[in-house]
Amino acid sequence: MERCGWVGSEEIYRDYHDTEWGVPERDGRALWEKLILDGFQAGLSWITILKKREAFRAAFEGFDPQVIATWGEAEVTRLLGDPGIVRHRGKIEATIGNARAYLEIEDFSAWCWAYVDGTPLQNRPATLADVPALTPVSVRMSKDLKAAGFKFCGPTIVYAWMQATGMVNDHVLTCHRHDTVAGLK
Repeated sequence: MERCGWVGSEEIYRDYHDTEWGVPERDGRALWEKLILDGFQAGLSWITILKKREAFRAAFEGFDPQVIATWGEAEVTRLLGDPGIVRHRGKIEATIGNARAYLEIEDFSAWCWAYVDGTPLQNRPATLADVPALTPVSVRMSKDLKAAGFKFCGPTIVYAWMQATGMVNDHVLTCHRHDTVAGLK
C-alpha cells in the first residue's frame, strides 16, 4: 500500500495518515485543538507532537478553550514542568491567548471553512515536491487569525493545519488515501 512520502515507518504515523490526515474536520473545538498542536510543532517534527498528543490533551484539559482562557501564570508554570508536552513558554502562553481569541469567534468552524468556500480544495500533487509549504489562502487566513488575536499561526503552520484538517487534500496521487479523501466533503 503506497502512502505519502512524509509518512515514517512508525505505526502511530501510519495510523494518523491513514485515518485522520486530510479528513475534513468540521468541529470547531477539534479544529482549534489541531491548530494549537500545529503551533506547538513549529521547529519540531510532527511525529514528536503526535507522540505527545495524549499528554497535551491531559495537560490542556482536553483542549477546552473555556477552561484554558481562564488560565494565568500558575498554569503556565505547571505546564512548563510537564515533561509530557513541549515546554515552551511562548507556545503555552499563546495557547491561552488563542483560547480567548477562539471564544471571540462565534462559529470557529464556519469561520475557518469560509476560506475554502466550505468545500475541501482538491489538489493533485504527483510528488511531495508538488506540495506547497503555503498558499495565498493560508497567507490570508494566517493574517486574519493574527488580527483576531491568535499567535503561532504563520502561513506555513496554517497550511499544514489546513492539510491535516481536510480543508485541502494534498495526498499525492499515488497514495491509497488520495481518492478516498477526495470523496469526503
